[in-house]
Amino acid sequence: MVKYILFDIDDTLFPTTEFAELARKNAVRAMKTFGIDKTEKEVYRTLEEIISRKGSNYEAHFDELCKKLRITNNARFIAAAVAAYHNTKTAIQTYPEVPLVLLKLRERGYQLYAATNGNTLKQWDKLIRLQIALYFEDVFVSEELGVEKGDTFFKKVLKKLGATPEECVMIGDKETADIAPAKKLGMHTIRVKQGKYRKEPTSAEFQVDDLGEVPGIVENLSKHQ
Repeated sequence: MVKYILFDIDDTLFPTTEFAELARKNAVRAMKTFGIDKTEKEVYRTLEEIISRKGSNYEAHFDELCKKLRITNNARFIAAAVAAYHNTKTAIQTYPEVPLVLLKLRERGYQLYAATNGNTLKQWDKLIRLQIALYFEDVFVSEELGVEKGDTFFKKVLKKLGATPEECVMIGDKETADIAPAKKLGMHTIRVKQGKYRKEPTSAEFQVDDLGEVPGIVENLSKHQ
């Protein structure tokens, strides 16, 4: 019987890719407002290169950006970019169906967890800003578990839950991180076709266009076990 439902966060619960792009573009515009002598296109392209190389959790993207663009007296530009980026974050919202889906699952007695790569503080910050943190019992983050999502990550999650794979459903948007390793261990898997990986093929047990279909799938799984 299904007891535990694990959700990826980024591009599963909210459109991370879209908001990240918007926040970065707003940061670049803010730098332009303060007089940076480069085109927005050039600055944004350089920022994307840095993020691709350093990763999204790197703490000094804008410092690196100014260094790359050979900008001196950079404090005002960095401050403007950081402020604009974080101001954009205040506007993040879940996909429309998410709050109701989480509520239905909780009301039906399922325990909800987030399972995600990234920085623990940042991932909790997202859930709190999205106003859905209280739906979750806990969040399993690669930073705390010491390994990115994969076989070992999900083995550690199962151990912490004291659960068998058959009792768990993993829901996410990325085949290699969310679906394949969870399925390999025997967990149920639901791939949601959202975000930048939406067109990639999947081995998931179920595939949905949005999370609105999840409660019905989970109920059917529980009935047939």
